[in-house]
Amino acid sequence: MTMDKSLKRRASLVRARSVLTRAERLERLKQTDRWHEGDSPFGLPKVRVFKLVMKKKKKKKKEEEGEEKSD
Repeated sequence: MTMDKSLKRRASLVRARSVLTRAERLERLKQTDRWHEGDSPFGLPKVRVFKLVMKKKKKKKKEEEGEEKSD
């Protein structure tokens, strides 16, 4: 059975998650050399999760000046 379009979530995983899976944590720890092959995957150290903040785009001054001159 299919789901109606109105019931689907458009941005289901677009927002930042506060918890990483074990595989994601291992990947980040490998990048910083805090975990090596053969180490136990249990009792892993904490890994900080960064949240991305999108800023609103500002209009360019040149476009505003061009519109005023043409009026």
